[in-house]
Amino acid sequence: MESWEFSRMVRRWRDRVAPETVGVPVGGRRRASGLRREELAGLAGISADYLTRLEQGRATAPSAQVVESLARALRLSDAERDLLYRLAGHAAPGLDVVPARITPSVQRLLDRLTHTPVVVYDATWTLILANAPYDALMGETSTWRGIERNAVWRNLVGPGTRTVHTAAEHADHEARLVADLRLTAARYPADRTLTRLVSELAAKSPRFAELWESDAPEPLPDPSRRKVIDHPAVGRIMLDCDTLIVAADDLRITVYTAEPGTEDAARLELAIVLGTQTLVE
Repeated sequence: MESWEFSRMVRRWRDRVAPETVGVPVGGRRRASGLRREELAGLAGISADYLTRLEQGRATAPSAQVVESLARALRLSDAERDLLYRLAGHAAPGLDVVPARITPSVQRLLDRLTHTPVVVYDATWTLILANAPYDALMGETSTWRGIERNAVWRNLVGPGTRTVHTAAEHADHEARLVADLRLTAARYPADRTLTRLVSELAAKSPRFAELWESDAPEPLPDPSRRKVIDHPAVGRIMLDCDTLIVAADDLRITVYTAEPGTEDAARLELAIVLGTQTLVE
């Protein structure tokens, strides 16, 4: 890695980002011309200490995931993103790799949903971005690392989610996730990260291995987009859960909403208020 050039460019790009353009509240006197270091770290989902070491050239091997997170948080153009990858010692992802890029147009869409729980996954169902209302509703995601960020793993191996399913609903949900992942693997056969993910899931989950090798017909789309979320502070909330597919970038954007004026809407609003207060303490 060309550490000093990488460090210089990150600092330069951080200084040019106006806080209000990325949803960072502006109040009081600011010495930074752009984003503060801790603000960029929060947007990128990395620790402020690690970002400090990157900017000072003391951390010299950022992963491709960290580079992508920084590029997204800094709102880099495609050419700037490719340069950041090269300076970090990585090749920019090609067409044969599952994309994890949130384009400026998709980011503008997300910016308009800052008060609505939204989560973005790549085509392997690995979490790319969760906003603060989503974390308030579904639990903090910023500490998840590696395979913990994958929704297939969380549903078949890991701790699960706050979504309430019957046994039959959960089985159908698992089957849909694995079927979609199988289609992704067919589209990106050269993606070694995806190959490792499938191998690790198969090794840890007999259920995954069974579904992966099954020649049963692909499951139908989820017949109900309504989900019950069991929130630890406000109880159960019935929400509409819509997953939008960004075809050109192979992203999945899941949005949680409640019908205005209902008790569920009031509970959702309370959950977001309680959760976002906790997140900023």
